Amino acid sequence: MFLITKILVSAIIIALVTEVARVFPKYGGIIAALPLVSLLSLFWLYIQGEQTTNLSKFASGVLWGFPATTVLLIIVVISLKASLSLFISLGFGVGGWIIFLAVQDFLVKKLTPFL
Repeated sequence: MFLITKILVSAIIIALVTEVARVFPKYGGIIAALPLVSLLSLFWLYIQGEQTTNLSKFASGVLWGFPATTVLLIIVVISLKASLSLFISLGFGVGGWIIFLAVQDFLVKKLTPFL
């Protein structure tokens, strides 16, 4: 039952954001840029009794993925402005995201001994 509640509440929030975006695209984008999924996930994990150490690790993981997500969005914006289809733009964006994460991980592993 709790899983269904989580799904319904999360779906309602996403639906509200997309409805705002239909009427006011700029404000819908600003609202969507809020870390809604991250905040909802933290909230649901907390409600389910997760330890603060796990919540902290989750938040760190979100922070770790933030630069790659920025790259993804930049690629998508540029691709859409270049009149590429949404799905091609998303494909390029996800590809850039994966590459960025791999490079980021590689660099951190190489630089860690020097820090």
